[in-house]
Amino acid sequence: MTVEIEMRARFPKEVHDQLVARLKADGEDLGPDDKHIYFYVLPDQLLKVTDNTAADTAKITLKGSKIGQGAAFEETEFAIARADVAGAVKLFNALGFEAAMHEAFNFRHNYRFDGVEIAVKWSEAWGYHAEFEVLLEDGASDATRAEAEAKITDVAMALGVTLMTEQELADFTTAFEAAEKARKGREQQAAPIR
Repeated sequence: MTVEIEMRARFPKEVHDQLVARLKADGEDLGPDDKHIYFYVLPDQLLKVTDNTAADTAKITLKGSKIGQGAAFEETEFAIARADVAGAVKLFNALGFEAAMHEAFNFRHNYRFDGVEIAVKWSEAWGYHAEFEVLLEDGASDATRAEAEAKITDVAMALGVTLMTEQELADFTTAFEAAEKARKGREQQAAPIR
């Protein structure tokens, strides 16, 4: 199991364009990474089924916490065949997670800058945004985790990007989950009676 130190930023298109230009000039281009994601927001975890359309791969991921509960995420993941994505979603829905499921397509391009992986993304829910990430080995010390967070903060600052605070992340995800719940409720009320 790895520990992912992950921080996020949301920004307007102008900042997106400046960030991409800087990363193309001074970073390492890791390529496109578009993904269709089915994610299940559980009380203290995040479960995802990811169809990586750009890489022609798929995986199931369990993060040990959810966005807005700190920058460190213990992560367990394993590859599945792309042909099994629909079956995995059906299985998790049948296990009772359907009400917690959200679906999104992320246009994504990955870069590395000064030892930090940066996924520059756009999705309907988040708009233009980026994830800044450092992977650590399981059992990494608190000091090592703090160093990784400081490294991400320094890189974001050097790139002119303001990272979201944990409170901003928690507020954003709470508002997103409430809007999704309301949308699903409206769809259910509009569904014809059989």
